[in-house]
Amino acid sequence: MEGSINITELRKEQYWSKYANTYDEFAEYVVGKTVRQAIINKLSEERDLGEVIEFGCGTGYFTKAVAKNAKHVIATDLSEEMLEMAKKQLKEFRNVIVQKADCEERAFPLESVDTVFMANIIHTIENPLRALQQSYQILRYGGLLLIVSYTDYGMNWFEKMGLGIRYLLRFGVPPPYGLRNYSPEELSSLVESAGFKVEGAQLIGYKPKALYLESRKQ
Repeated sequence: MEGSINITELRKEQYWSKYANTYDEFAEYVVGKTVRQAIINKLSEERDLGEVIEFGCGTGYFTKAVAKNAKHVIATDLSEEMLEMAKKQLKEFRNVIVQKADCEERAFPLESVDTVFMANIIHTIENPLRALQQSYQILRYGGLLLIVSYTDYGMNWFEKMGLGIRYLLRFGVPPPYGLRNYSPEELSSLVESAGFKVEGAQLIGYKPKALYLESRKQ
């Protein structure tokens, strides 16, 4: 069983590692500048995030906005190559530590952080409910779960096709567990099933959009 877990993690890591040097450029090509900037703007409005764990930090693109409003951030990813890029991007932020971790496995002490942040990871992983349950356990009571997730929700068939083609041109075949496109209601229901109370789920950007969901550990 242990060998199977390691092989699974290796597959996930290998998929994203090969895009470490080009990820931000490719992501911008696929979803556009507008939605990525809208996410940054929204994150910049957050205040008093306290001690933060970020799962799926990638190159650290969104970590910067979170770090400005946090006491301390542990930015994590499965990919060593992504983490190396994140270290370069975040070297000026003295309140950020970069380390390897899997959001679907227990990596931090129970009730040890104020905020869990996930940007564009919940729609790519094998077991999103497990990741949310792990997040619930490491959050203090009243702690914030903040999720950002790209989605084609609300787009017409032609627009969805265009998005899919752009993804294939840059990233090729989707990651091992595919890509989900959550509606606000679907993501809210998933988060609530892990024990959280959803405080808000909104679509930001134009086309494509991103879901921006805030919830609390009850």
